[in-house]
Amino acid sequence: MEVTLENVMTAMGITGDYQTDTIRPYFEEVIDFLKDSGVAEGNITLGLVTRGTSDLWNYGGGDGKLSPYFYQRAAQLAYK
Repeated sequence: MEVTLENVMTAMGITGDYQTDTIRPYFEEVIDFLKDSGVAEGNITLGLVTRGTSDLWNYGGGDGKLSPYFYQRAAQLAYK
């Protein structure tokens, strides 16, 4: 399955496009992080991108940091 902004937003429980412009930069940052970390494009999963996007967005709470799970799974996928 190709990981797209639309299916990440669906996995986050967000319907419609009213949050698209807000979430897009976080989605793109997660994809770039994974690629720059050595994760092959074919190994990037919907679940991990959703987790990372949600971590960074955090409903505007200002926390904005990736979770330990995200880092662990990204490392696993980079070695795959």
